[in-house]
Amino acid sequence: MTTPRALPQSKETLLQNYNKRLKDDVRSIVDNFSEIIKTAKIEDETQVSRATQGEQDHYEMHVRAANIVRAGESLMKLVSDLKQFLILNDFPSVNDAITLQNQQLRSLQDECDKKLTSLRDEIAVDLYELEEEYYSSSLPAARQLGLSRHGPWVGSGGRRRARRTPFTRDKAPAPPQWTRDHPHRETMKR
Repeated sequence: MTTPRALPQSKETLLQNYNKRLKDDVRSIVDNFSEIIKTAKIEDETQVSRATQGEQDHYEMHVRAANIVRAGESLMKLVSDLKQFLILNDFPSVNDAITLQNQQLRSLQDECDKKLTSLRDEIAVDLYELEEEYYSSSLPAARQLGLSRHGPWVGSGGRRRARRTPFTRDKAPAPPQWTRDHPHRETMKR
């Protein structure tokens, strides 16, 4: 846990004000409740008539109940003020929460990066196997007719790519093959 810090004077006086409000409201609730209990007792002999005394007690109970409700509402307002004070002035816990969330998101990012790297490697291996199978397969019927499956080679920068026509009569060079010595097979041999 963190050690308590010295609060600035304005915050200290604000907290003392909150403490005074709390004590006053609780004292008001207790005093009014005890007076309502005292009023509920019936006295045998009084100087006023029973009906008048009943009306007076009834009125006093209503006033004291209203005072209890007012003190309760004041306590609820005090709780709201304390929450607001805590939210606005508790920078270390806000910073701790931000740091914790940042760490959680970084660990999630690292996990996603690892999964994506693993997926990329698996796809590269599968692609290599598929290309090896594709380039090692022969098309005897097409070769006897002098047709190439890839058609004429078209491209830029000295590399040529096959057009997408299925069969043409042009004789095109053999399709390039990947070298096996590079793990990502970025170099090609002809």
